[in-house]
Amino acid sequence: MSNDTQRSTDAEGSGDQTTGSTDGFDSLLPGVRRRDFMKAGAAVGGISGLAGCSSLLNEDDGVEGTASASGVDNSVPPGEHDEYYALLSGGQAGDVRVYGLPSMRELIRIPVFNYDASRGYGFDDESKQMLEDAGGYTWGDTHHPRISQTDGDYDGRFAYVNDKANGRMARIDLTYFETDAIVDIPNQQGTHGACAQLPDTDLIFGVGEFRTPVPNDGTGDLEDPDSYGSVLAAINPETMNVEWEVLIDGNMDNGDGSKEGRYFFTSAYNTEEAATESGMTRADRDDVKAFDIPRIEAAVEAGNYETINEVPVVDGRKDSPLNQGDEPIVHYIPTPKSPHGVSVTPDNEYVVISGKLDPTASIIDIDKIDEVDDPTDAIVGQPKLGLGPLHTAYDGRGHAYTTLFIDSQVVKWDIEEAVNAEPRSESPVIEKIDVHYNPGHLIAAESYTEDPAGDWLISLNKLSKDRFLPVGPQHPENDQLIYIGDDENGMELVKDSPAQAEPHDASICHKSKIDPKATYDPEDLELSHTAEGESSMERVGDDRVEIEMYSTRNHYGFQEMVVREGDEVEMQVTNIETTSDMLHSVAIPEHDIHMRIAPQETRKATFTADEPGVYWIYCAHFCSALHLEMRSRLIVKPEV
Repeated sequence: MSNDTQRSTDAEGSGDQTTGSTDGFDSLLPGVRRRDFMKAGAAVGGISGLAGCSSLLNEDDGVEGTASASGVDNSVPPGEHDEYYALLSGGQAGDVRVYGLPSMRELIRIPVFNYDASRGYGFDDESKQMLEDAGGYTWGDTHHPRISQTDGDYDGRFAYVNDKANGRMARIDLTYFETDAIVDIPNQQGTHGACAQLPDTDLIFGVGEFRTPVPNDGTGDLEDPDSYGSVLAAINPETMNVEWEVLIDGNMDNGDGSKEGRYFFTSAYNTEEAATESGMTRADRDDVKAFDIPRIEAAVEAGNYETINEVPVVDGRKDSPLNQGDEPIVHYIPTPKSPHGVSVTPDNEYVVISGKLDPTASIIDIDKIDEVDDPTDAIVGQPKLGLGPLHTAYDGRGHAYTTLFIDSQVVKWDIEEAVNAEPRSESPVIEKIDVHYNPGHLIAAESYTEDPAGDWLISLNKLSKDRFLPVGPQHPENDQLIYIGDDENGMELVKDSPAQAEPHDASICHKSKIDPKATYDPEDLELSHTAEGESSMERVGDDRVEIEMYSTRNHYGFQEMVVREGDEVEMQVTNIETTSDMLHSVAIPEHDIHMRIAPQETRKATFTADEPGVYWIYCAHFCSALHLEMRSRLIVKPEV
């Protein structure tokens, strides 16, 4: 959100955001840029007077500079390994990026909702069918990678990530770092959020953002937004089937689960249930939704739902009978307008909701949610952090870190101090550090677990502008590594790392908790393993040929394969190498085939040999000195 956008929103009535306003909102003075505002001595958050602040004054121009990283070394010498895996969303690339921390070296990209020839993803039968069964879309938008947990800690089994564009959820097998399941979520458009029911990943929640008719089948009044709804979807993490959904009022945004499994929280906007910007910003409040999972499951068990597109849909709207009385299935907790980030503290005492259009974060006491008569009484703190607070992470030492989109900063603040302070107090703020520029999400090491590591933090910034070599009008974004392990000396900016637009969120897991296999275990694969000397080619019908062969350094099981024009060819190939990192592939460009095959892996591709001729099959992964000689001929004889 730019300053211009902020002023436009103010003018349209999302609250009279002037200094000293009585409706609970403050804002930057209209028409004043942040840097000018800072120079004028009206800095938000009391930046100039913070003890231990790592922001430094640039002596050349008198404006605020960035913390130096002179005391922190993130280098990882050649041959040595990083301490952490970081799984970062790839945004509209549709993949997940894997970094090593603290080096910030990109290790690999995991294709999820996209085709990727380098991994053979979308080109072999298995991954192609998985993408087709999940809607057949040609792209996706990954936002929130979340690693599975057991007993409140990462277990390294799976990661889950949403597709904001098409309403899907995917599972990544961290044994092989590859996508193994995708579900196209019924009754949901714009899945914004992928979080688990903790502490044991019993469910994965897909947060439906966009309001549509439910069911969206063309019946009813399609032009009336009052007939629309959005749903929270609960997905079985093992089967990847949608177990149930909850229909709610308004649009949902981000989500996070309580650590003991009772609640799932979502931020929400558009309580007006409008379909235009001006309509969505009329009210001066929105809300946070606290879904009571045991009560919802009891309603499903009792049959209090409507089956829509084969999924039980429970009515969680405010006027639902299930929300009347003392045991509502969804609590609606009013907050300042258009809250965004929502995250549960490691000790499970609080859930923190960032204001986005308000300079505060709201702290909700989880134990009070079901005790208070007035939902706002569950809000026990509201520190004033700065302009455009979006997302919050934790270090395990009682500190929270929140991105300030408009201020282009990360602010560190004390959680208990914020609970004890007066509302809108700046006293909980410990320090701020400039980031470059306009941060969205941030993530601290193991912040989503019950025991964060408290050493490294990544700020995922939406803009980079002048930080890198110019590459044309579309600049890279900037993932910045910040050291947060020294409370005395403060936060230190360590490294800039360019990223292709537009990523969002991440998870950071210690390397000891993930145990990838160096080669495939054939028993983990559904396809049969073809050993050396066991290649076969069989005509199983008038126009179908099935081939099974192996690949190893310098050759394939068959040096040539002869089929007829019009034949459907099923080709299954096993890489019989036992040495790790010795990849082979089967590339048949004229038939749009590229199978990447890792050691002991088996892949299959099916295609139609629809044009007579000679088609060279070659290995696209350089594997030995005789790599160029590793070929086979596919001979397609003309139809007689």
